[in-house]
Amino acid sequence: MDSVKILLNERDMPTAWYNIQADLPKPPAAVLHPGTKRPISPDDLAPLFPMALIEQEVSQERWIPIPEEVRDIYRQWRPTPLYRARRLEKALGTPARIYYKYEGVSPSGSHKPNTAVPQAYYNKMAGVKRLATETGAGQWGSSLAFAGAIFGLEVLVYMVKVSYHQKPYRRGLMENWGARVVASPSEETNAGRAIIAEHPDCTGSLGIAISEAVEVAASDPNTKYALGSVLNHVLLHQTVTGLEAEKQLEIASDYPDVVVACTGGGSNFAGIAFPFLGKKLRGEKDVRIVAVEPASCPSLTKGKFAYDYGDTAHLTPLVKMHTLGSTFVPEGVHAGGLRYHGMAPLVSHVTDLGHVETRAYHQLSCFEAGVLFAKHEGILPAPEANHAVRATIDEALRCKAEGRSEAILFNLCGHGHFDLQAYMDYKAGKLRDHEYSSKEVAMALAGLPVVE
Repeated sequence: MDSVKILLNERDMPTAWYNIQADLPKPPAAVLHPGTKRPISPDDLAPLFPMALIEQEVSQERWIPIPEEVRDIYRQWRPTPLYRARRLEKALGTPARIYYKYEGVSPSGSHKPNTAVPQAYYNKMAGVKRLATETGAGQWGSSLAFAGAIFGLEVLVYMVKVSYHQKPYRRGLMENWGARVVASPSEETNAGRAIIAEHPDCTGSLGIAISEAVEVAASDPNTKYALGSVLNHVLLHQTVTGLEAEKQLEIASDYPDVVVACTGGGSNFAGIAFPFLGKKLRGEKDVRIVAVEPASCPSLTKGKFAYDYGDTAHLTPLVKMHTLGSTFVPEGVHAGGLRYHGMAPLVSHVTDLGHVETRAYHQLSCFEAGVLFAKHEGILPAPEANHAVRATIDEALRCKAEGRSEAILFNLCGHGHFDLQAYMDYKAGKLRDHEYSSKEVAMALAGLPVVE
């Protein structure tokens, strides 16, 4: 195909989200109550989420209809373009065919509105007045702020402290959409005050920020909690990305041999990979799936597949996932959206079943890949997306060495326009690599809960 840009018409936008739970050969482990350690019921989740999202969380239906009100808002930026990276292919001298789905065209510049909009919609329909949430790099917080503005909801964002200071423009974007942004850990919650008392210089983590947001939501009947990744319904909403990519690759008369995505909590990865993995599970098409994470927060590659809390204060239910321990506080790398101690249960489950390959990269090699990509494709990726770019380049070079013409698809989940300081630090030689040793990982895992 001569064109490097493959577009869809609005009528080709998905009308339903894909639920991989319908095709799993083995169901994932039950979610447990943090107090009783028994399987939770929908009533246990009701203080945090509206019933429509709870129903999606446990649904076994393959297709969940997308409300027309949500599709109307999606149309502002969806369907997103799929590009053939011909200039990058030429620069690498590879016979591989590289495709990338570009989610940076959304209002907040990332894939996160794919779930922020439906979450805000279902909360609005349930009569909720305010949403409390956490954010790492700010993509999720800004996306929920955008969705809250559309539906007239107040939004309170606990932003990981290191990112609060590293990324002031993300914070400014949230505030201009009407959200209130608080550096986490903060003095506003019991969870935050406890962390500060023990560790006054704590740079924060997503686990801590989640604790603060959950505490606020659980104590106020007019406030619900919104999560940007990890949970089943969040991964479900993101599958619009992979479903569109399927149709676009049909236009190109192609199908991926390899699907690559960065992984932090798992929503971006699930969004691009689950529709293709579903076809593999149904025996329709074969594909390799590659999940890429930072070496400084290696939940899939060094974590333990076990029950753990989703937050530091142990307010959330127990889920079985690849985890580094709920008290884990990673280094302040610029890929803030990937600094989470655990992986989505569904992503962990399919990885444990052997359907996902996992890799961890240092940030310097990822920034190197992002700069190379920008020079040839013109788009500066977010630091998180650079992990997928790095793995894609490595896969393309493998194809070159083996003389194989494979199709590689990756999700360019956001642009790096708000991350220019990170790129400036990289160019100035100020960034450093960090990798946790086996001893450090063992210490972080020592506090895992005991589940019979």
